[in-house]
Amino acid sequence: MTLIGVAIQGQPSARAEAKVGGVAESSAWTFRNHVQPVLAKTGCSSGACHGAAGGQGGFKLSLRGYDDDGDFRAITRSALGRRVNLHDPAYSLLLLKPTAAVPHKGAQRFTTNSIEYRILSQWIAAGTPGPKADDPRIANLRIIPETVSLRPGMTQAFTVRARFTDGAEQDVTRWVKYTDANSAVTLVDDAGNVKVQGYGEGAITAWYLSRLAIARVVVPFTNAVDAQVFVAAPRRNFIDDLVLEKLEELRLPPSPRCSDEEFIRRAFLDTMGVLPTREEARQFLDSKDPKKRDRVIDALLARPEFVDYWTYKWSDLLLVNGDRLRPSAMWSYYHWIRSRVAANQPWDAFVRDIVTARGSTLENGAANFYALHDDPTSMAETVTQAFLGMSINCAKCHNHPMEKWTNDEYFGFANLFARVRAKSGAADGDRIIFASAEGDIAQPLRGRPQAPKPLDAPPIDIRATADRRGSVAEWLTSPKNPYFTRSIVNRLWANFYGIGLVENVDDLRVTNPASNEKLLSAAAKFLADEGYDLKRLMRAILQSETYQRSSKPLKENAGENRFYSRYYPRRLNGEVMLDAFSQVTDVPTDFQIDLRNANAGLGQKYPPGLRALQLPDTRVFSYFLKTFGRPEREKTCECERSSEPSMAQALHLANGDAINKKLASEKSVASRIARDAAPAGRIVEEAYLSALSRMPSETERQRMVESLESAAPAERRARVEDIYWALLSSREFLFNH
Repeated sequence: MTLIGVAIQGQPSARAEAKVGGVAESSAWTFRNHVQPVLAKTGCSSGACHGAAGGQGGFKLSLRGYDDDGDFRAITRSALGRRVNLHDPAYSLLLLKPTAAVPHKGAQRFTTNSIEYRILSQWIAAGTPGPKADDPRIANLRIIPETVSLRPGMTQAFTVRARFTDGAEQDVTRWVKYTDANSAVTLVDDAGNVKVQGYGEGAITAWYLSRLAIARVVVPFTNAVDAQVFVAAPRRNFIDDLVLEKLEELRLPPSPRCSDEEFIRRAFLDTMGVLPTREEARQFLDSKDPKKRDRVIDALLARPEFVDYWTYKWSDLLLVNGDRLRPSAMWSYYHWIRSRVAANQPWDAFVRDIVTARGSTLENGAANFYALHDDPTSMAETVTQAFLGMSINCAKCHNHPMEKWTNDEYFGFANLFARVRAKSGAADGDRIIFASAEGDIAQPLRGRPQAPKPLDAPPIDIRATADRRGSVAEWLTSPKNPYFTRSIVNRLWANFYGIGLVENVDDLRVTNPASNEKLLSAAAKFLADEGYDLKRLMRAILQSETYQRSSKPLKENAGENRFYSRYYPRRLNGEVMLDAFSQVTDVPTDFQIDLRNANAGLGQKYPPGLRALQLPDTRVFSYFLKTFGRPEREKTCECERSSEPSMAQALHLANGDAINKKLASEKSVASRIARDAAPAGRIVEEAYLSALSRMPSETERQRMVESLESAAPAERRARVEDIYWALLSSREFLFNH
């Protein structure tokens, strides 16, 4: 018997007797479940060592041991089997190199008295038994504790247990690879010990034998917030309930409601990418209707500018690109998307029509989705990125190191698109998309096709002749498919709240958990229950008190940027900003087709008055849009759009054509005001309402009125231009807040 004691700071200690047995018994180490974890944990099969694409020093292993058979051959058969010595295991290179008994570029990985050495040496001594078909396979991985609340400076040790198909359960804490999702909150070492760095919420990922487990570490802020603050906080719907629940857990008080001036500008920009006109702003601000915010929300969702904005958003996602499509096909694709947005087609039907698209790319614009992709793997990768918000690309070469998807699953999914074919039609740019009754792609590692299989779903008969994309669409858009609904919810959430529940929005992997998992799940259920009507979720978001909070931080919530205690200001997208300049100055932008694009073919300019958000293609010559991060639509990834500030942006706002040339135009608002000889006070009010959707403060009004009234007649227009330039280049204008 062994006496075991447990003591926790501030708690009574406890003791118990435990019987320990079987210590002297030798273990039967298996290649699959023991040797491979050693090689993965010590870094031998990592991407920086022998798991690299070309291996190291003539010795190549699969990344983190995803290919048991191949790794077994590499260790025991390649190089004439010199890496293992069955007669004297201690002289095996597999032991001499990592213990640094002989020179090793990878340095010492373990010592001769370690458990790693014992496993490898005893496995060699047993004759290097290879992986067997009846080896127990890992069925489940669990990290303990799954949730823990700590304070900065504290440490926490985690335990990881694996359950196998033969019913056995093992403590595998030593062999797990650990990562942390938010190093500002937690840091984890190789042994699974976590040190708390800061406040908020972190996640610890445990990886073992291609299985993942996640633990949540909650570190509440030190604010002394009365519970009544959260009880009394206004709530409109489930969004507010779950956000406030999280804020209470973290002791983060919510900011108060935003002003009417903030709300109308914010709602217009987030919903349809345009500013309210000065008349719309004045009417809203003057209204005493207690339901005026709801009325504005309903009106925005029905506006034609809403269709422009979301058509542009989905065109980014679906790569409407004039460099890769002929003009007629590009317009067909764009008009197809636009017609679906205008009809408010449910998202599941929208995606189903794309995934199963066939026929002429000129008659069925959705078919261009396949005209843009020339092989099954690129089709599979774009479908998962666009509609599931996840990248499976890494699994093309090996098991995904940060996800649960295996190399076999990747090629099973890609094989669903192996029979998509295209042929040329009669007209320029016309491609005919159809499904063949035969054809498969081989899995390179196996040398044969994988059974066509949706991710996390049963495979379909590889001999069946029906269009496999029907099975893809059925699985993809099913309410039971959590990835599909969560992905579109997260994209909408990021559009309205400035930051997704999962960041980045197309990185919904297991190792990148949501900042509020309950809220993401509830919003996904809401959307599915509402028949994938995106406007219904948008309305719930816009009506929520969470969305309508002020962007001004409180002292207690100024340090957080993930849990929606306030609205997060963000810079306007380039297209929105350019359209806003045009709207306020009354001078539209002339968009010229980039003549370097060999497929342009539609003349040099788009029609006058076209807004940036109405452009069907990003291939237009615009230094401003390029400077402010417009995506090229070459890959389905939010990373294509840049919101990073730069010196070029600052210089362009100060000295470029975007503002100055428009204000100098004879058609500009400055020219009109100069001709009308309006009173100085009205000019200032009009400028503020047009640009900032608010009235000027008394100080602002006084200074600007004095500037205008002191100007000589010949200087009056220049002073008006200065006022507008100051507003249009201000932080308040350039940011949504």
